[in-house]
Amino acid sequence: MGTPVDPVPEVIRRALADASDAPGYPLTAGTPALRAAIAAWVSRACGAGVDGLGVLPTIGSKELVAWLPTLLGIGPGDVVVVPSVAYPTYEDGARLAGATVVRTDSLTSLGPTPRVRLVWVNSPGNPTGRVLPAAHLRKVVDWARERGAVVASDECYLPLGWSADPVSVLSPQVSGGSYAGVLAVHSLSKRSNLAGYRAGFVAGDPALVAELLKVRKHAGMIVPAPVQAAMVAALGDERHAEEQRERYRARREVLAAAFTGAGFTVEHSEAGLYLWLTRGEDCWQTVDWLARRGILVAAGVFYGPTAGQHVRVALTESDEHIAGVAARLA
Repeated sequence: MGTPVDPVPEVIRRALADASDAPGYPLTAGTPALRAAIAAWVSRACGAGVDGLGVLPTIGSKELVAWLPTLLGIGPGDVVVVPSVAYPTYEDGARLAGATVVRTDSLTSLGPTPRVRLVWVNSPGNPTGRVLPAAHLRKVVDWARERGAVVASDECYLPLGWSADPVSVLSPQVSGGSYAGVLAVHSLSKRSNLAGYRAGFVAGDPALVAELLKVRKHAGMIVPAPVQAAMVAALGDERHAEEQRERYRARREVLAAAFTGAGFTVEHSEAGLYLWLTRGEDCWQTVDWLARRGILVAAGVFYGPTAGQHVRVALTESDEHIAGVAARLA
């Protein structure tokens, strides 16, 4: 359904254990070593320059997604824009803040409204696996800057491009070399199998990051010290990440062949940990058809009212179970 199942790499587990004697309060801003590790990784993976870049560790990425509107001071009368088919927590976070949610993939449909305070983008997308081109992301950033809105880009699946190369909002071709009004949200849950560690971070506009830090210090939103040490190890080691990527690549090939062979159509799915599938019928019929074969998938309507004929299939199962799905669909 989406949770990693492969072992936590030994290099990360060792770092966690070595830092377990941590009687004092950890730094909300992250240790100097962690801030440096985040900045270095963002530079490598996102094509970002480290000069003028704000970084901040978070308790996984879901926590930040849920509370970002509140932390930014967004509330009643403000508008938060989310993709038409999207991770549900974007909308949940806006509602927690009392803001109005608009689902759209076309900002021009919003008209000249000044009420938009936050625009969420997600590339590679969950659940669709869709990759947004740099030109599209640049238009979103330009549009938001003209109106004083923040662009928050959920990039948790950025390292998992398959048939397309995802681009970060922090890339100069998107940001124009400035981080003003831009935040990128990242997670080590998928890259490093650290969903159980709750290890994520946000990078971008240093002024926005400073405001987030100010509130988070008082709200107790602090990543534990041993987890911070584990994050340093994870971000500094690409070998385990590439090995995990290859596991997912192999599983994706098996599942894509099995589902297309069983009459499904794969849409988007250029990147990320999911296949976005349809049989041209109500998604609950598809869920039921697969459940009768011992295969559990997520109904498309979980992700938006326009996704009623799709299901999401995750690559996050063991090789044995992936092979079992293929056998049951044969």
